[in-house]
Formats: sequence, C-alpha cells, structure tokens
Amino acid sequence: MKLKKTNDFLIGTASATGAYLLWGILPVYWKSIICVPSDQIIAHRVIWCFLFLVLVLIFAGRFRGFLHELREIMARPKQLAGLFTASLIISINWYLYIWAVNNGRIVETSLGYYINPLVSVLLGIVFLQEKLSFWQKVALLLALVGVLNMAVSFGAVPWVSLALAVTFGMYGLFKKIVNLDAISGLTIETMIITPFALAYLIYAYQSGTLIFSFGFSPVTILTMGAGVVTAAPLLLFAAGVNRLPLYAVGFLQYFSPTISLLLGIFLYKESFTTVHLVSFSLIWAALIVFSLATTRSFIKPASVSTPKSRSF
Repeated sequence: MKLKKTNDFLIGTASATGAYLLWGILPVYWKSIICVPSDQIIAHRVIWCFLFLVLVLIFAGRFRGFLHELREIMARPKQLAGLFTASLIISINWYLYIWAVNNGRIVETSLGYYINPLVSVLLGIVFLQEKLSFWQKVALLLALVGVLNMAVSFGAVPWVSLALAVTFGMYGLFKKIVNLDAISGLTIETMIITPFALAYLIYAYQSGTLIFSFGFSPVTILTMGAGVVTAAPLLLFAAGVNRLPLYAVGFLQYFSPTISLLLGIFLYKESFTTVHLVSFSLIWAALIVFSLATTRSFIKPASVSTPKSRSF
C-alpha cells in the first residue's frame, strides 16, 4: 500500500509538473504562428481541440459515456446555460492570452496568472459566500498593493493581467457550478463554440483573409496542432490532480507564470522595470502567504479536494 501511494505521488507529480511546464512554454508556440491573426488562431484552437478530445474519448472507450452525459446535460437547461457561459468566457480568455503573447505582453500575461488564484478567492467570497482566514486576507491586500503600484506608477491599469485573471476566475466559478470532469467539460465547451469558430473561418475564407491551407506547410501543421497543445496539458493535469493532495498542486501551479515571465524577459526582451519588480515582489509575497495559509487549513482537517483545471 505504501509503495502504491509513493508511486501515485511520483506519477502525479510528474504529470502535474508536465502540464504546468507545457502551459508555461505555450508563448513559444503561439509566437511560432504569429503570422496568423489571433482571431483565426482561436477559431482553429477551438475546432482542433474539440476533434482531438473526441478522438481521446473514443480511444479511451469513454465516448458512449460522454454521449450519455451530454444527453443528460441537454435535459438540464440551467447546467447547459452554465456550460455555454463557461464556453464563452474561456474563448475570451484564450483570445486575450494569444493576442497578448503575440503583441509583446507576455510579462503581463504572467502577472495575470499569478493573481488568478487570488481573484478566484474573491469570486468565491462574492458568489459562494466562502470565508477567508486572517492570513488569506493579508495575501489579498499585498496583491492589491502590487497591482495598484503598477497602476499608479505607469498611469494605467494593467488591464490585460486583470482581464486574464478575471475571465479565468469566472471560468473556474462556472466550472465549479456545472461540476463536470475536466475532459468531458472541455469537450462540450469546445463543441458549443465550434459552429461559431467554423462560421468565422468560412467568413475569413470568403473575404480572402484566411491564412490556412490543407497541406503540409509548417504554419498549417502548427495551426492544427493548437488543439493538441490545448488538450495535452489538460490530460496530464487530470492524471496529476487525481494522485496529489491540494497543497502539492497549489505550489506547482506557479511554475507556468514563472516560466512565461522568464521567457518574456530573457527570450523576447520585454520590458521589466523596477516598478514591475516591486509589484511582482508584492504579489509573490502574497502568493507565499496565501499558499502557506491554504496549506495549513488543508492539512489541519486532513481532507482532500481537487482543484479546477487551468487553461491558456
């Protein structure tokens, strides 16, 4: 039994780490198809992700179960409305992320995903009447000071960071309300948006602006691969969180924005001033306080829960 737990922990850590590493280096992928407009990338991402997930469900022997689950959801208007809303929100999040990466704002995207856990906490307070400990309140205050420092120093609110954090936080909220497993949920969400994505690509083709051809050019292959790079980290994440306690995943989740931040500064030479350093330091301090407070409250009752998955 002990050996099994050890193996589960190692497999879970490797899977979750792999997911966060892939999410962290996603900017490199989107930069590789910078010649494709962001709106077309998001349309392709939705379509190819849906098709890839259908194939995964078929090969995993879960497609019949998925269809049964889909029929049940179709009979529940409130759950269906929740999924439709989640689909719309995650599409906005994906578009903002790709647009920001391809417009030299990777540092801002990393800030958004650093503050995302704290935004999710605020949403939990507002919509789910969740309570905060003293140290969690301290963490939120530190993060707020960090964001305000950037807003005052630069004379502008870091809207990309806040928009990414809020949209992904709202997405997580609706996912919690709908309560579906990660793979089935994302399959239905992309299925809902796929007709709109197809319609947009048809419009782009008819207007002569479509950058895509059914051939073997690198751009075409990478554009189609957008679906795989969306779903693959999710599959690794799902394999990881089922084997790991919440506090372990909580610490691992900061790999992604850290990798993106380093890529933005050192690979793509984005600006990182003293103001950025002060704000990021305050937010890093907030995350340390928040993670330790959350870990303590998790370990004390010795209960296990599973966090919601992330998406870029």
